[in-house]
Amino acid sequence: MQKLIFICLIFFQFSLSDAQISEGDILLMRDRAEWIDNMLEYRLDSLLPELMDRAEIDMWILVSREYNEDPVMKTMLPSEWLSARRRTIMVFYKPKNEETFEKIAIARYSVGRLLKGEWNIDVFPDQWEALVDYIIEKNPNKIGLNYSQDFGLADGLVSTEHQSFLKMLPQEYHKKIVSAENLAIGWLETRSKLELDIYDSICKIGHDILQEAFSEKVIQPGVTSSNDVVWWLRQRVRDLGLTTWFHPTVGIQRENTEKFDHLRSFSKRPKEQIIQYGDLLHVDFGVNYLRLHTDQQQHFYVLKPEESEAPQYLKDAYKVSNRVQDILTESFKTGKTGNQILSDALKQAEKEGIVASIYTHPIGFHGHAAGPTIGMWDNQNGTPGRGDYQMYYNTAFSIELNSSTEIKEWGKIIRIMLEEDGVYTEDGFRFLDGRQESLQTIPRER
Repeated sequence: MQKLIFICLIFFQFSLSDAQISEGDILLMRDRAEWIDNMLEYRLDSLLPELMDRAEIDMWILVSREYNEDPVMKTMLPSEWLSARRRTIMVFYKPKNEETFEKIAIARYSVGRLLKGEWNIDVFPDQWEALVDYIIEKNPNKIGLNYSQDFGLADGLVSTEHQSFLKMLPQEYHKKIVSAENLAIGWLETRSKLELDIYDSICKIGHDILQEAFSEKVIQPGVTSSNDVVWWLRQRVRDLGLTTWFHPTVGIQRENTEKFDHLRSFSKRPKEQIIQYGDLLHVDFGVNYLRLHTDQQQHFYVLKPEESEAPQYLKDAYKVSNRVQDILTESFKTGKTGNQILSDALKQAEKEGIVASIYTHPIGFHGHAAGPTIGMWDNQNGTPGRGDYQMYYNTAFSIELNSSTEIKEWGKIIRIMLEEDGVYTEDGFRFLDGRQESLQTIPRER
């Protein structure tokens, strides 16, 4: 525990520093592993029992074979396990309103220090027999399995394992089987205190990398291409000992006749454009560190030689998207669905004369994580299933959206596309490591 406190102190000191990020600011692999294992132990013992009570599931069974892991099980593996081993079966037992909580592995191995291996092969040569014996002993009311129509992350039980389990399970227990969708999503979406204590620092890493990338250190107008910046980001992340969870993108809006197109922005953008003076640059970028993800979109303006600041009309357009961020997060409330939040936010934006598009998603163990979907970039009328899921406290979100503004000086409409990570708790919503409040320039000063 003392070392865990020391590791958290490193994060705290880094979060207060404005210095350029370096490899020394990133934990060594051994320290990362200790933090991950402590985080998982804390989540399993302090968080999971409450989630099982909420979902009204008293036994949760996860089954995976090596290299074909259930997405939920993947988040539960200790730091030294890079995959499941042979067939790994995790079982969690928590009778509602009782203190009893058991977590075991029906497997040949204990799962680190998190779950003790309970399969005695001398008594039960067949692994499924050992699992069924445990089920009969506990006689749960509901047996949760990970299958889901709407959430891929909660649909991790593969067909062959499901069929093998049902074949071995006595018929009278089949009626007790239910989808563990809400429990699986609850586990994935809920951020524990340990995670929230360091998530600001992880987002700061992303912000600092962007500050470095979108500066005169990297970008030389007339020479540097958008693809050069993309690969600089990929290399910088790798040099720091981190990974990206998607290929970054860098887009350009400029004074020309080209109109904004959502499909082009998301999937058909030019692979390479030379960055010029007067360009409005957009970046989409995210890192993965300590099993938590960031997802950030920001804008930078390339100053013309005669300029000392960005044009006022671009700065004004930028503030409109900041306002949409506020409108959306002010609509957050536990019990509301993602579709309800989307509808309320879009109605308020329309009242204020803002042309907005919202496509916000949870973030955490995955980039596009489990939880309520709040709009899609190609569907602003609500998302059946995932958008019908309710909001809960301690869920992190990527606040992703854009606003449209007519720029008379350019003779066209531009989009300011922003994405910043934040968390919704009982104290309300806050951005992790803040947000970009204004349009920044390259160079920052002249």
